[in-house]
Formats: sequence, structure tokens, C-alpha cells
Amino acid sequence: QAAAPLHPVAVQCQEAQVVVTVHRDLFGTGRLVKAVDLTLGSAACLPVAQSAAETTVTFVAGLHECGSTLQMTPDSLIYKTSLSYKPTPSGNPIVVRTNAAVVPIECHYPRKSNVSSNAVRPTWAPFHSTLAAEERLMFSLRLMNDDWSGERVSNGFQLGESLHLQADVASGNHVPLRLFVDDCVATLRPDRNSSPRYALIDLSGCLVDGRSDDTTSAFISPRPRQETLQFMVDAFKFTGDDRNLIYITCHLKVSLADQAPNPLNKACSFNKASSLWAPVEGTGDICSCCETGNCPLYG
Repeated sequence: QAAAPLHPVAVQCQEAQVVVTVHRDLFGTGRLVKAVDLTLGSAACLPVAQSAAETTVTFVAGLHECGSTLQMTPDSLIYKTSLSYKPTPSGNPIVVRTNAAVVPIECHYPRKSNVSSNAVRPTWAPFHSTLAAEERLMFSLRLMNDDWSGERVSNGFQLGESLHLQADVASGNHVPLRLFVDDCVATLRPDRNSSPRYALIDLSGCLVDGRSDDTTSAFISPRPRQETLQFMVDAFKFTGDDRNLIYITCHLKVSLADQAPNPLNKACSFNKASSLWAPVEGTGDICSCCETGNCPLYG
């Protein structure tokens, strides 16, 4: 409410400061008080401006400034300060003609809602939503038909055929995510650390099997969607072993979809025509470590 003789003190509670406008006819008697006799808070902060007609005085102070105090209730943050008027003698130094006065001032802010006017633009969901969503991430790795239309009924292959592998993550209500395959290893037993073992994908997303002379193994580009990654691996068997069952174990992970791919989060295939590594998305330099072997691991 505007400062006027009927309401001589007006308060604006802003995001980070309080603005107090005082009408100099503080008591509604027509006698104007002196601006120098008005201070704000226990620190006695001085006014920052007077109106052109000099009928109002304005104070601007941060919520924590001028000796204000903070009170917390279950629902609110309450910043408390006060406007003080201490008359000094004028004319006759022996008498004063107005009383001192103290006007209490409070600013109330809700604790359970956002009071920012777009000063902060978070790129991540609120923490309580994120925590709940993290528990709903479900990864899958499936053998698919040759046209990727559905899951393959049989897991049997002849040498010369290609395995169509699809990695997915079901992210529920999470923020948009991009899926990556850090590594894949083939073994003759379920234990991925057993021997013999053969790395198909290694070095945080390098499809190293495609580097061999007699293979066409590669990631499929572009992706059908950010939370899916498809790749093809030529069928193989271990030398000197007649067993027909091979286990493939992959380590899957996600990053934020709006985060640019990097040497840690990448999907790189070897292009035999150009003899260069190429990423499904991102710039070619993120794949250079596939050749040198010094990619960061599990950052």
C-alpha cells in the first residue's frame, strides 16, 4: 500500500531485500518529521532516497542486513526489523514537539514453495523426484530380429551370421537420458572374468571387435531413440573349443541426454573404409582414444 498520511509506512518484501517507504507526516498531524531522524533496524541504517517533493523517505536493505533477525516456523521464514524515529531538538533545543516511535516490520516467506521469479533455472529435476526415479531405472540387453522389429525367438546362430544386440533403459519419469554400453565381454561361462574371454566392446564404448580384419561389427547409427543403443556383432566361436554356448555380458550406463558425448560416454565404431573411429553422436575426437587405448574408465 502506498505510503500516505493514513498509512504512513509501506513495506515491500522482495526476493532478497525489503523496501520501506515512509511518509514524513508520520503521525498524520501535518507536521513532517526530519529524514535524518529515521533509521532502519538495530544497525540504524540510513535512508537511500527522498521523494522529489521530499514528502517520503525510502529505505532499501537486504533481508539479512541492518541487524534484522530471522525466525523459522514450520511453514514460513520470517525476517524481522523495525523503523525507528528519534526526534532531535530543532529551534528550541530544550523541548521537542513529537514523540519517538518504533514501527515493527516483518517479511514472511513460505518454506515449502519456490519464491524465485526465474532467477534460478534448474536443469535437473527436484532432488526428491530424482531419488525416486533412480530406483526405477531398468536396463535390458536383448537379441533382436535382423530388421530390429522384435526380440529374436532363437538364440542359435551359424558362423557367418550377425548378432543383432539392443540395449535399452526404461527410465520412468526420469529426466531424458542417453544410454551407453561401456563394455561387452564374451566367455564360455557365466562369470565374465573367466577364461577364455573376448572383448567385443571396451574402453568405455569402443566396439573393438570391429577393428578385426574379418568383421563388420558396428553400432547402428542413428539411434532409434536416446535410451536405446543397437549394435551388430559377427557370430564367432572360441578357437579350439567345441562348445556351442557363449555368454555375452555387458556393462550399461546412462548420462543426461543434453550432456554432450565425451571420451567417457561414447559409442564408437571402426570404419574400415576410412580407417577411422566414428561416434554414433558427438565429434570424432571423442573416439581417438579407441586407437590409443587410453580412454577414461568408469568415471
